[in-house]
Amino acid sequence: MNARIRGVYATALTRRFRAAGHDVVQASNPIEERFDDDLGDGPANLAVGTTRDRQGVGLRGEPDAVAAGRDLLEVERDAFSWTDPLPFGSIHVGVVEDTGGGATVALDDGTGYLPFSETEEYVERGDRLRVQVAEPTPPWSGDDPRLSATIRAPTPGGMAVLVEGKRGIDAPDEETAGLVDLLSVDLSDGWGIELGSGARSASLAALEAALEAASDLVADLDSDAGEAGDDGPERLAAPYAGAWCWFGRESRFVLDDVRREVTSTMPGHHRIKAGSERASDAVDFVEALPGCEPEEFPFDAVAGRFGPREGDTLAIEHGKPDGRLITLGRGEVIDYDPEGSVRVRREMTAGGTYDALAVKREAGDVAITTLTEGRWWYPTVYKDEDGRRKGTYVNVCTPVELFPDAARYVDLYVDVVKHEDGGVERVDADELEAATAAGLVGEGLAERARGVASSIERALS
Repeated sequence: MNARIRGVYATALTRRFRAAGHDVVQASNPIEERFDDDLGDGPANLAVGTTRDRQGVGLRGEPDAVAAGRDLLEVERDAFSWTDPLPFGSIHVGVVEDTGGGATVALDDGTGYLPFSETEEYVERGDRLRVQVAEPTPPWSGDDPRLSATIRAPTPGGMAVLVEGKRGIDAPDEETAGLVDLLSVDLSDGWGIELGSGARSASLAALEAALEAASDLVADLDSDAGEAGDDGPERLAAPYAGAWCWFGRESRFVLDDVRREVTSTMPGHHRIKAGSERASDAVDFVEALPGCEPEEFPFDAVAGRFGPREGDTLAIEHGKPDGRLITLGRGEVIDYDPEGSVRVRREMTAGGTYDALAVKREAGDVAITTLTEGRWWYPTVYKDEDGRRKGTYVNVCTPVELFPDAARYVDLYVDVVKHEDGGVERVDADELEAATAAGLVGEGLAERARGVASSIERALS
């Protein structure tokens, strides 16, 4: 494959893709400097980019390239990946469900969001319209993909795009736009050209190849995207596949090791960069000073500068192996341990019972959760307003990461509870077995979860 790789994981992934025999093209200047030989400037058939929250990466491109890239991203047992049901560039007939600042559009496999700025027509509830996925979203974000009513024929790396109904050429500068006149590419009538920033430094051969790929895609779209039916949403064309990968803490440290083969990399490089933009800049600064890198992951220095610290508000973000992300609540950090732990206090609302404990949830109850960086489990103790313990729930999960505003992990289903009367039991083990059978949890990860649950049972009994 020819992969275009961007974002905080770019150096490690470039090393990993090249070691597997693939080409990396359109590299950024820092990546060019870190790899001695020419990485190429041609068009990409796979684009890999860091998600906005820096928790993982998204892939878009030709189906075989996406499948191969997805395999390379499963670097450790706590890396999860999913196929995107609404991939970049797919064209649909959708039905408008609601309008506000834009339109919520029902599609054949989910919903999308169409900003009014992305359509020239008046849109109201019940309208059927043709749209294209312009910006996919990872499953854990909870957001709908952004749609556009303008149809584009893009290359995965964005070097060249043909735009339906557009006239002329949009380019980073006039000189780049003028290069098109030197090329011998037969472009489709009724389609204009948009050139991305990569076109500025590309060779004529690379630019011509990108425009030819976009022109071939127009022909494919013309043949695939025929007349829509009369009822309900439907998919007209899907020129590219898509996938998402969410890295866990172990995976980030494995990527540190890969990056260290190329350039100076402090322990916890990717773990810290995943926390915040400010923390990411701090990592770059430390690594730019020779001899200043710490010997181990500096949790206290990172949390002390960026959080979480005592008095902060921390969310508990509970990932699921199917890609969902559920916020269990937010609470105050009431205790901070520089070795890597925090305690969070949440005030509970009345109503219902506590999961698996079979105890009423009452006004005045509080939950005290202890979260430790890198641990495969965490306990929550529920107490009433008088401080009487109502039970303990121990969640088994991938290693906890304590980011400035949230603790994050992926739930592994099986948990252990200790009841008011002191009885201990394992719960939801059947859910772990079902997830393993469905391929959502790897057998190695499932075995680790079972082992952790057994150790907790023995400790609590």
